[in-house]
Amino acid sequence: AFQENEIKLLTEEIERLKNSGCLGVSPSLEGLRDENAKLKYRLNFLRKSLQEERSKTAKSMININSCLQEIFGAAIQTAYPDLENPPLVVTPSQQPKFGDYQCNSAMGITQMLLKTKEQKVSPREIAEKISKNIPANECIEKVEIAGPGFINVHLRKDFVSKQLSSLLINGVQPPAVGKRKKVVVDFSSPNIAKEMHVGHLRSTIIGESMCRLFEFAGYDVLRLNHLGDWGTQFGMLIAHLQDKFPDYLTVSPPIGDLQAFYKESKRRFDTEEEFKKRAYQCVVLLQSKNPDFIKAWELICDVSRKEFQKIYSCLDITLIERGESFYHEMMKDIVKEFEDRGFVQVDDGRKIVFVPGFPVPLTIMKSDGGYTYDTSDLAALKHRLSEEKADILIYVVDSGQSVHLQTVFAAGQMIGWYDPKVTRVAHAAFGVVLGEDKKKFKTRSGDTVRLIDLLEEGLKRAMDKLKDKERDKVLTAEELKAAQTSVAFGCIKYADLSHNRLNDYVFSFDKMLDDRGNTAAYLLYAFTRIRAIARLANIDEQMLRKAAREEVLILDHEKEWKLGKCILRFPEILQKILEDLLLHTLCDYLYELATTFTEFYDNCYCVEKDRQSGQIVKVNMWRLLLCEATATVMAKGFDILGIKPVQRM
Repeated sequence: AFQENEIKLLTEEIERLKNSGCLGVSPSLEGLRDENAKLKYRLNFLRKSLQEERSKTAKSMININSCLQEIFGAAIQTAYPDLENPPLVVTPSQQPKFGDYQCNSAMGITQMLLKTKEQKVSPREIAEKISKNIPANECIEKVEIAGPGFINVHLRKDFVSKQLSSLLINGVQPPAVGKRKKVVVDFSSPNIAKEMHVGHLRSTIIGESMCRLFEFAGYDVLRLNHLGDWGTQFGMLIAHLQDKFPDYLTVSPPIGDLQAFYKESKRRFDTEEEFKKRAYQCVVLLQSKNPDFIKAWELICDVSRKEFQKIYSCLDITLIERGESFYHEMMKDIVKEFEDRGFVQVDDGRKIVFVPGFPVPLTIMKSDGGYTYDTSDLAALKHRLSEEKADILIYVVDSGQSVHLQTVFAAGQMIGWYDPKVTRVAHAAFGVVLGEDKKKFKTRSGDTVRLIDLLEEGLKRAMDKLKDKERDKVLTAEELKAAQTSVAFGCIKYADLSHNRLNDYVFSFDKMLDDRGNTAAYLLYAFTRIRAIARLANIDEQMLRKAAREEVLILDHEKEWKLGKCILRFPEILQKILEDLLLHTLCDYLYELATTFTEFYDNCYCVEKDRQSGQIVKVNMWRLLLCEATATVMAKGFDILGIKPVQRM
């Protein structure tokens, strides 16, 4: 009886959990002798997994917009069961008089009925029919029909209050996203022997923030640094290394300035014919894995790595290095696969592949038998899809590479490596960094701005700003240093992320360090003030946690209500970014949250004091809890953006 019932239950549970993505790798059953023991053990494991999953879902922040879409989707389905994929439009209301959210589907359904069924029905009539079919739910207080057919939705105060309490008790939990998917993000990707410059800043900052968002949402994220660590340039670098440091195999060469070393070798390559020939021979010996040449290559790569790591440490960037050299051995198989499938044409000795819809072919082998960026990018794409089993693959690369990447992606589809309906392969393109003259950001002498110089300038300017505000007189040396790095690197990151990545943006220290408007300086200062409110009222974390479990958050004042709703929009903001990969939406939201909080704080006393003595006479705990909820959401937003706030500033 045990076996029959439990096997049935096990089979159903295993299938359900597999399909929902809840089931991880089951524990080893070795040492469990009989089938009954195995089944009992496995069933206990399944029950535990199920409990954990339910507990996680219960703690997830509710995406109110998604809830309303489900409710209105059901209402539209009941009202118009014959319509296939009717439009479903739910958005937050822009003005309080129009309620909290709006369903704007009626106009679209009017057009749909006219087109598909030749029925002429007014949007208002449709809105009324939808409203009558709204199923029972816990979030809607009432709906009103306005104008030509907008459905204004008013949320229940007790629902919003309950969600805020849940946030305070459980912390900021990611919205439920279903099955745990594997995400591979390709970002930063500087070239060995060249210094990171301002052009690498955007890819590094945007890519890091995307990884943090996907990790928070519960995805399995692989952060890849596709270094330019292979190719013909290494021939001239190794040849120059042999001349300058002939004993490099036994004594580590003191290459201080790799940029200067690169320029010297390039000048020799362009002007000395004999050196150029030797450089080509070095490439051949490197690619044939000659140990001495591999050692030289590793030495050059190590010098670069150390320089890159200084920048990654400053900006708190985490990456796994997987440069072009990693894919070198796979490239001959890539060429063979395209040849076997009949996609290769020979053009003047080159092997090329035309992809439908793209005028410029991919060159997968040069006439001298060497491989190209096209070959290595195809090898990387295949490895990430077939070996890493990526469900989502994101390339954070500048807009100038758009045609190239789209051609590579299309070639991958053409040969059958992935189906875009199943696997998402996206180019998260970004514009260039401009100087204040609106031209490409350069030094006064016209050189590319070194990234390390930019970060050092940011630290200097942040300290100047803090001293202008006389912060050095009230902060300890340690607090001042923490505030300096928080402001400097936070402002540089936020200035980038707060712009739509598709556009170019103007780099200006003066603007990014301004503590007014939508800047990191303003938000960091606002956050520090919010965190200080409870502290100055002598309310510690333990008291706040106790209050979160016992107090009901009253939202009677219009500014309390506005702030409560704004806090709870966080999951829908994150969901939108997971879909469109536009991080400026999060920056806009954090700025809106900070300004909405200021309105609340200016109108609603959190701590009431005696006007004469300044003594605290009353603490409105539910309002302090709203302060805490605001700060908690802001802290998570900062974490996703890679910004480190400080307690005192």
